[in-house]
Amino acid sequence: MRGFLTQVRDMRPSQPPGEAATLAAMKAWVLHDIGGPQSFVLEEVATPEPGPGEVRVKLTASALNHLDIWSSLGMPKPHLPHVAGADGAGIIDAVGEGVTAVRPGEEVVVNPSVGCGVCAACLRGDTPLCSTYQILGEHRWGTLAEYVVVPDRNVLPKPEQLSWEEAAAYGLATGTAHRMLRRARLSAGDVLLVVGVGGGVSSAGLALGKAMGATVYVTSTITDKICRAIQQGAAGGFNSTNQFAKDLKRELGHGADVVLENVGPATWEQSVRSLEPGGRLVTCGSTSGTKVEITVPYLFFKQLEIMGSTMFDYDEFAAVTDLVGDGRVPVALDKIFDFGELPAALARLEAGQQLGKIVLRF
Repeated sequence: MRGFLTQVRDMRPSQPPGEAATLAAMKAWVLHDIGGPQSFVLEEVATPEPGPGEVRVKLTASALNHLDIWSSLGMPKPHLPHVAGADGAGIIDAVGEGVTAVRPGEEVVVNPSVGCGVCAACLRGDTPLCSTYQILGEHRWGTLAEYVVVPDRNVLPKPEQLSWEEAAAYGLATGTAHRMLRRARLSAGDVLLVVGVGGGVSSAGLALGKAMGATVYVTSTITDKICRAIQQGAAGGFNSTNQFAKDLKRELGHGADVVLENVGPATWEQSVRSLEPGGRLVTCGSTSGTKVEITVPYLFFKQLEIMGSTMFDYDEFAAVTDLVGDGRVPVALDKIFDFGELPAALARLEAGQQLGKIVLRF
């Protein structure tokens, strides 16, 4: 990896958060190319200034997502140079013109789902369908830096009972899982199957499913992850490399009402076959590939529903913040690294070793 650079570069975000950049420097992990996770370079760059309606947050902790790896691989390709990172928490240190709802010194959590807030999609609660929609760390500079600038509507007060690491970790994953389960109409008493437990969204799906009164089962290729998921409240688990649809139905005598899926082709057929007639599968990702096959007669004879879900809106982020803030939904942390240890943290994420969120501490 290229060494740390001490000179200050005038590298503004591709969609700059403010109209002017301060002369002061901040440390950031910067992508100059899309050669994979090894492309991140620790550098000093110009600290951004908040524009009208925006705030600057001095980050105390940030958390990783697979989005950071995909960005480094150009899926999709960010405008370079780029600072990835969707999740973070810290202290507001500057506000832009017209900001009155928050003030410098307040401890906040950053919402990575950025909509305009005024279009028809935003007003009906479909922020991800906003025509100017952005994800922090994908479409605009993110939280793998000492400071981040976001619209003032994209910060909420940090729940007092959460540690900085917990506050930084829940945003993207728990918000995404919450919207998925809401769209899938999960109800108390339902059976929920979480496929590929271990990552942030699936770990959050387990916690949310329990809090919503569902009986939750999980799958994984790693026995230890299944055992740890059971310790966290799962009713049982199955090896993803086997025919887990048969294993689930053999154990329960029936299928799942809802399947939370983000793996893709490696598990897709078994996930669909795990459903009880009339069941719902909801997906937010495809870590094993982008194309799957659907047996159409099986779909319509069983009257199954397959739906996609992406990120979340502002009300959903507020609801999730309340859930984790009062302890109804625990935040699953895997391992905490220092900010300078990003390469090791990404290696753990890429290897799929985690159960919960990987956090960087400043």
